Amino acid sequence: MKEIAPLIFTSAVVLLSCLHAEDVVSAEPDLPMVFRDEFEDGAGRWTPTDLDAWKIREMDGNRVYSQFKKNSNYQPPHRSPHNISLVNDEYVSDFVIETKVRSTHEDYVHRDVCLFFGYQDPAHFYYVHLGQKMDEHANQIFIVNGKPRTKISLTTTSGTKWDDQWHDVRIVRSVDDGTIKIYFDDMTRPVMTAKDTTFTWGRVGVGSFDDTGDWDNFTLRGVRVDKPSR
Repeated sequence: MKEIAPLIFTSAVVLLSCLHAEDVVSAEPDLPMVFRDEFEDGAGRWTPTDLDAWKIREMDGNRVYSQFKKNSNYQPPHRSPHNISLVNDEYVSDFVIETKVRSTHEDYVHRDVCLFFGYQDPAHFYYVHLGQKMDEHANQIFIVNGKPRTKISLTTTSGTKWDDQWHDVRIVRSVDDGTIKIYFDDMTRPVMTAKDTTFTWGRVGVGSFDDTGDWDNFTLRGVRVDKPSR
């Protein structure tokens, strides 16, 4: 009996491990730093689609990148976000983005901010819409591929609960298997996931569909690639 008990205990541990395997959080990739910006020296390393919709502003002795104009002059070629600012001249395949964001729009069901990645041109890119209330066009991961945005989320939540505080966002992208993971405040469990291999490289950026928000402490770790000729 003394030898049977350890075997029973070991088997139980293995069984429990298997039952909860889907809940185990895998380690995020250890990728080299590609880009970092705290906006203390301005926003010269960014390219907005509407220069008049963005500015650097002071906030509690700190400088932040503020997308303050709701009605942008930029009109995309297909139904997709109107407020975009992209990091200059950096193209990545696998990457991890981490940043702080504060929604500055009044509360309503589609109050949102967006992050962009795999951006190749105005008609080809991915973005995540962090919206107050989930529906087919809000609080989802989307692809724009020569036509209006298409939802590709495999999992999401009932909504992103915005307030007037700063929040942490992380995006993890692996091009080999196409996985996309979005984190919001809790960096141990993704709030959205998707899997798509259409775009394996591109630029990254921030903005909103048609709202306003402030950004700070933006970092991009990843695998640099040369812009492929198309």
